[in-house]
Amino acid sequence: MPAASEGPPAEAVGKASARPGQAFDAAIENLRYASAHGSAALRDWTARREGADPSRIVVTNGGMHGLALTVLIMTVVDDDAIVAVDDPVIPGFQSLPVSVVADGLDVEHLGRRLATGPRIAAAYKRQALVELAERYGFYLIVDNPYRELRFAGQDQGVAAFNQSDGAIHVNSFTKTLGPGWRVGWLVLPDHLVDPVTRLRNRLDVHTSSVTQAVIERLLTDDDGCFDRIVSAATALYRERAGVLIDALREQLPGALDIVAPEGGLFLWPRLTDDTVDPMALLRRATAHGVIYQPGEFFAADPRQRSSARHLRLSYSDRTPEELREVVRRLVLAL
Repeated sequence: MPAASEGPPAEAVGKASARPGQAFDAAIENLRYASAHGSAALRDWTARREGADPSRIVVTNGGMHGLALTVLIMTVVDDDAIVAVDDPVIPGFQSLPVSVVADGLDVEHLGRRLATGPRIAAAYKRQALVELAERYGFYLIVDNPYRELRFAGQDQGVAAFNQSDGAIHVNSFTKTLGPGWRVGWLVLPDHLVDPVTRLRNRLDVHTSSVTQAVIERLLTDDDGCFDRIVSAATALYRERAGVLIDALREQLPGALDIVAPEGGLFLWPRLTDDTVDPMALLRRATAHGVIYQPGEFFAADPRQRSSARHLRLSYSDRTPEELREVVRRLVLAL
């Protein structure tokens, strides 16, 4: 199906890129190597929002790059490092799987594993893990790209992460300003800033200074610009999530177990009929022009099939009319 017309804030980006200005023009014209830490102004802006000192901020090539640097540092510190991840998890970060409950990683489960099982070097996500990280001496990797896009529930904030020497906070402009930027950041404990920047100097040196300059101008020339962009996106995603959920419940009553998301870009419904083959359903849906990611792609432990019956449906770039049509086609596939 064709993509919806709404998307990242192209108009605001165009204006920020086109306006003349001495500092901006200098950044664009100076195409030499830049600091591995990132633009000072961009780090200052990020530090204010994070409540952290700018010296602890390292600008990255998106969130995945931040995660990769973090995991690489774990293996440099300890070549036998184990990273505990929530199951299901984004593909590519799979080691010691820990089950997920309604509001995130099952901390009690991980606590039992730690008390009787292997020592881990890092764990992936969730605020309640800070206490376990400090007790057992591992790093907590907090991947937070959807934080700004909350449209329901209660935001617990990030202070616990950014005030802990055991937490590494990963974030990105991917979900707010658009994935094409490939710009994100790390909030690091003081003692990891130097090792991370030294490692990065051996890998990619620094994030594009031109890209940083455009984002810097977009964020700093108008203090309220970013908040307006996020507010508009949040309202849009709230509407689209509601449309998709309503359509699924109306047209496929009882076929899916649906937990309404509190934010972000995806719905994660579960097939309730055990006789439905999820992969066969995907093939039929694709034949009807609907493509989504099956839950088994996100299984951290291939022996556990708890996520296999889920469908990962994206509502972010589809109009309400398209979302209703998607559901109509899913009905045909089922």
